[in-house]
Amino acid sequence: MTLRSVITGSGSALPQRAVSNAEMAQMVDTTDEWIVERTGIRNRYIAGEGETTSSLAILAARRAIEAAGIEPASIDLIVLATATPDQTFPATATIVQQALGCNGGMAFDVAAVCSGFLYAMGTADAMLRTGMARRALVIGAETFSRILDWEDRTTCVLFGDGAGAMVLEAREVDPADAAAPGVLATRLHADGAHNQLLYVDGGASTTGTVGKLRMKGREVFRHAVTNLASVLQEVLADTGHVSADIDWVVPHQANYRILDATARKLGLPAEKVVVTVDQHANTSAASVPLAFDTAVRDGRITKGHLVVFEAMGGGFTWGACIARM
Repeated sequence: MTLRSVITGSGSALPQRAVSNAEMAQMVDTTDEWIVERTGIRNRYIAGEGETTSSLAILAARRAIEAAGIEPASIDLIVLATATPDQTFPATATIVQQALGCNGGMAFDVAAVCSGFLYAMGTADAMLRTGMARRALVIGAETFSRILDWEDRTTCVLFGDGAGAMVLEAREVDPADAAAPGVLATRLHADGAHNQLLYVDGGASTTGTVGKLRMKGREVFRHAVTNLASVLQEVLADTGHVSADIDWVVPHQANYRILDATARKLGLPAEKVVVTVDQHANTSAASVPLAFDTAVRDGRITKGHLVVFEAMGGGFTWGACIARM
């Protein structure tokens, strides 16, 4: 027998305000046709007054806890991925911890932008498998609208706000059982040489301000397709699986063209890829768990399915994880 991190519940949350492409066209020089053709995005959600990264994270977490059928007090690890924390410190994860009433365990943030949830999931999985924790809450939450330059039509139309969460639990399984649930493998990478392709032009120790998002979209697209296809092959090789074994790919929802190009590079049919970018736009660290929860709740992803998660973000960072439901 061996310890594995098993996904037992998921939840998600969105701000109240939905913003269509038509409304975006009233704010910046763009059109619905321009956005859809280049990105596949039709809608996004924007946080309003009183809605914060922590408030969205708390709501998503509560829904994940309810789905898992557990008590919040049983959670002894919270890992929250975000590039838009409520404060420089303390960690937004501690705000979530206090709201849920599971104080005393571990709670911290990770910063890997759009790959943040993969980094958070990999961190939680390692801690569960080594016995440092028994039950983890892994969250991706963002209010990315607050670091956008609303005069830059090439970036502000791409992003939205939201949160997604998963409950992971350490369970003993028989590794010889191909149907045994749990996280099977995770691969994470970073390459700081590409810092200036996707970044925020500010920070506490440089400008003393939060800064705004800056991106060279064409270069990011090229790296994304190559890196994502490569890291997906890595986790498949780690587990002895091939593309045909995958039931679902849950990718970072950055751009429909990236999702389509990555799937074609792997020889995966489009119907195996969970796509929510049209509904939510790019929610950075929230996009993978938000897409996953959507597919669980509408019945697409069910027990026994082999699911691959993947993402790439600024820096660059990228990663993939494969899990049996």
